[in-house]
Amino acid sequence: MRLPSLVVLLLSFLLAAAAPAHGQVEADPGPDAMAPPESMPDGSAQGDTPTPGALYETGADGKYLMGGEWLFRQDAEDIGLRSGFARASSTDAWAPVAVPHVWNARDTSDASMLGSIGWYRKDFRVPKDGRAKGWRFRFEGANYRLTAWVNGRFVGRHEGAFIPFEITAKNLRAGVNRLVLRIDSRTNRFDLPPGGPDETGRPDGGWWNYGGLPREVYLRRIEALDFDDLWVRSTLPCRTCAATIIAEARVRNTASTSRAVSLTGTFGRLRLRFSGARRLAPGRVGTYRARLRIAEPSLWAPGQASLYRVRVTGSDGRGARPSWFVRHGIRSLRVDKGGRFLLNGRPTSLRGASLHEDDLLVGNALTTARRRADIESLRRLGATITRAHYPVHPYTLELADRFGILFWDQAPVYQLRAPQLGNLPMRRRAVDYIKRQVVRDRNHASVILYSLVNELPARPGSGQELLIAQMARAARKLDPTRLIALDILGYPQVGPQDVYRLVDAIGVNSYFGWYPGPNGTTASREDLGAYLDLMHTAYPDKALFITEFGAEANRDGPLDEKGTYAYQQDFLRYHLGVYNSRSFINGALVWILRDFRVKPGWEGGNPKPSPPVNHKGLLDTDGKEKPAFAELSRIFRATRQLK
Repeated sequence: MRLPSLVVLLLSFLLAAAAPAHGQVEADPGPDAMAPPESMPDGSAQGDTPTPGALYETGADGKYLMGGEWLFRQDAEDIGLRSGFARASSTDAWAPVAVPHVWNARDTSDASMLGSIGWYRKDFRVPKDGRAKGWRFRFEGANYRLTAWVNGRFVGRHEGAFIPFEITAKNLRAGVNRLVLRIDSRTNRFDLPPGGPDETGRPDGGWWNYGGLPREVYLRRIEALDFDDLWVRSTLPCRTCAATIIAEARVRNTASTSRAVSLTGTFGRLRLRFSGARRLAPGRVGTYRARLRIAEPSLWAPGQASLYRVRVTGSDGRGARPSWFVRHGIRSLRVDKGGRFLLNGRPTSLRGASLHEDDLLVGNALTTARRRADIESLRRLGATITRAHYPVHPYTLELADRFGILFWDQAPVYQLRAPQLGNLPMRRRAVDYIKRQVVRDRNHASVILYSLVNELPARPGSGQELLIAQMARAARKLDPTRLIALDILGYPQVGPQDVYRLVDAIGVNSYFGWYPGPNGTTASREDLGAYLDLMHTAYPDKALFITEFGAEANRDGPLDEKGTYAYQQDFLRYHLGVYNSRSFINGALVWILRDFRVKPGWEGGNPKPSPPVNHKGLLDTDGKEKPAFAELSRIFRATRQLK
């Protein structure tokens, strides 16, 4: 039955108000929430042991990958809690899967997009690690609401996609342990990104809603000392100046007694000298800083992605030796008074294409090989910048660091409208999200800015203004070394907005000549140049970027027919000609590198669509290059991207 849109909105509001904050751990739902437990494992189940090491380098050591066989069962009727799935020992009705995994990768129905419930189970043995005083489960991402049990007992819950979180691994024992996860991918208008049905009752959202564990799960060793965070930053007054390195570590005493804690570290071949040892009481966190001067630094930039290997290790004199690892790139980022983005003091005309984690066979549970292939495609394209609508996998950022590709790092605060923007719990979620994203990503040289929002109403109301102000303030406090940005739809009739003074850069999603826009305001591509001139006049000291431009292409055909490869090629060529003629355009990103799923019924302005796939990619869903790829590669390489 289709609910009236007002009823749907009210239900979504109630769900949003009742939901926990991102990362919040709540009490056990209790015995009333599920059936009595069945018999617990007797140790006869084999269970595998997580393997040491992670699929990426950055962060704390002591990670063990929970690979191998997992078990999965669907729970579309939502009977798992009352039926005792979390405590049952039987494997009947469970199917083997490999994590990362999403359950609806090949299902393009409305029900698939709207979401469902799935259960995951992992039988495992705790690794033999003499340094471990405890363990935490680290989830690199889960969509969307996760609840966890260990050996039948509740240990924590989390909500939010695309962002990592940890849950203490309580109730562990010798022999085989059982981790059970309930994941609910049904999202609503107050989630990030927003989902649920639209006003007509059809699924809504900017990309496919894949349910499950799209990124890997680790068991992380906890010693008597544990790093909360390590942030390494640098200042570079000029291209030929000496650089100053500042390393700041937060270390927690997890032991039951006081410990004298000290830190040692290296920056490349140089030693980091941290502030002296201090005694930390149980549960207390100490902040330690080190400063280092490098007279002749090797700078990080496209074409010269110099990285310094950094390792910091803590010690309590009793055997605890936790470490944190990063690779740091020394570079400077700023915007001059004329709105030029300067990388290491040099103005830019960056070119690239955006990424989206999607595959028709595995959904967004991408392999490391696929992530490498995407970055390699950007390199073949001659790209110096890329972007995504949400925090990408950390391995993707490490590849961008290594190959000198700048990253436009965006929170999934996407296409919210007045009722959502006026909702206090949702604004809190957004602020919490950007905080966690900044802390996760600020050690990556490729990340040049944090984009707060994307395609919100063109004329901000009070809720939107408050959201932008709160998110900008939170991001700047945690990382004042990077730019703050937002992305807007390019509409000529919209005048200057005062709230944009809070950001350093504005990304314009520019579809002149493809989408008509309100009252046909963007129907003609010939209006593009005049619009960009107006934007520069309105925001002379803001760094202007083109964050999206593109046209659907899924077939051969004439140049003047939308949806053909020839039309796409001509459309992109024209837009790039306009951008190249304006020095105040600091970069331009094609939407998108590779075709991906959007939502059921997607047409995207294409008169002959192939829903639910967005065909604006330079590559098709199989990764095959469309004709526009080669021409853009030639144009990108001919463009002087660093001046």
